[in-house]
This record gives sequence, C-alpha cells and structure tokens, in this order.
Amino acid sequence: MRIIVCVKQVPNTNQIRINPETGTLIRDGVPSILNHDDANALEQALAIKDANPGTEVIALTMGPPQAKEMLQECLAMGADDAILLSDRALGGSDTWATSNALAAGIKKIGDYDLIFAGRQAIDGDTAQVGPQIAEKLGLPQVTYVKEFQLEEEAVIVKRALEDGYEKLKLRLPCVLTAIKELNTPRYMSVPGIRKAAKTQVKVWSAQDIGVDQSVVGLKASPTNVFRSFTPKPKGAGMAVDGDTPRELAENLLTELRKKHII
Repeated sequence: MRIIVCVKQVPNTNQIRINPETGTLIRDGVPSILNHDDANALEQALAIKDANPGTEVIALTMGPPQAKEMLQECLAMGADDAILLSDRALGGSDTWATSNALAAGIKKIGDYDLIFAGRQAIDGDTAQVGPQIAEKLGLPQVTYVKEFQLEEEAVIVKRALEDGYEKLKLRLPCVLTAIKELNTPRYMSVPGIRKAAKTQVKVWSAQDIGVDQSVVGLKASPTNVFRSFTPKPKGAGMAVDGDTPRELAENLLTELRKKHII
C-alpha cells in the first residue's frame, strides 16, 4: 500500500500572544510543532505499515522552508518519505487555495491507496482542508475518525458525532481525517532519527506540481483573517454546595445576599 499523510507545521498555541495594536499573532520566539491531529493521522498510517510490510508512508505538507524540521520529525517517527510544497506563489493561501496545492501535490505523487489528514489545525480550527482535498480528487471521505479497521480494498471506520457515532465502510482509495481519540502517537525513535538524518526532504515548487497559479496564493484566496484577538478574562465562578435542591437554593440565596446582589 501507499499512504499519503497531509501534515502541517503550526505554532505552539500554548505560547501564542496577540499584538493588541495590530490584532495579529506574535510568532517571534514561538516554537513550531507538528499539528496534534496530524500526529494521530500519521500514527494510524504507521500502524498500518507495521501490520502490513511493504506499505509506504509519505508525509506531505505545504509551508515555508522551516517546515522541513517538522517533516524530519515525521521521518523520525517512521514515515518513508517527506515532501514539502514551498513557493512564494503559494504564500498566503487560505484553506481553499491550500487544498488546491495539496491536491496537485497528491496527483504528482500518484498511485496512492489511502490519504490521511488531521481533523483540523490548531492555528486555524477550520477542519476544511481534508474534505476539500477529497472533493478536488473526487474521492469518498469520512471526517472525525475515532476507530479504524482495514479490510481488503476497503476500510471500516467509526465517525464521532456529538451524540454518538456512525460506522461506515468505504472502498479504497479514500480520504480520512483523524481525531485524538483514534490513537496515541508514537515518539521518535533513535533509529528513526538516524534514518531521518539520512533522508532528504523533497521540496516541490508550484511549477513542479503543475498547479494553476491562479487558484493558489493570497490573491486566489476567497477568505482573509482581518483581526485576531484574545477575549477578556472573566471573573472566577462560584460553586454552591448542598445535598438537596432545597439546600442548594438556600445556600445560593445566602451567597447572593452576601454579595448584595439581592
């Protein structure tokens, strides 16, 4: 089998700050990491590889040159190959333009059986790129995958819903987006790190993937983020104790009187 995993390098959101004057993210000094849901997607691909010798796992991303570091991490985890789509013509792409570029990259790779992606990126939270790739490649898709089972020429998955799950069967090839409940991503191994150091990350330009440059980049993007902001913190809540509804009500009234609310 050949499995392509779409991954993304994202800023560590635990250390993100917002410029209060411009409303933009302050990225200076903020480390970049492999997007969390993408790590689950990669882990599932690697688990398939472990159970099926001869399977090839390819990590694919679009981003600036420093995204090579994240792809090296993917190689150290066990991916066989890594490809970076990097070109000024691709800069500023929103989800629609990004999916155009990634779909073109996947077409260039060719001969794939399964495509994995994370549900969403922690720096955008749109959950749009995976489904858009599927649409542009004309492939069946399932999002929010929490369980996975491989059968001959097909996969059986459970898709998480707010009030339960759906169990679905799809023929290969198809696109699946993973959530954190799917698995626990493995750590990089020492042999993997050594192998990654010897494996060259391929870098493809917009011309290399043959994408129409009128559908990628900032000018082709129908959406733009005008401002980002941090909501003002709210005061701490108050917990009211009581063993019965009557006690809860009485204790609540007492606290409200203390604060002169009533």
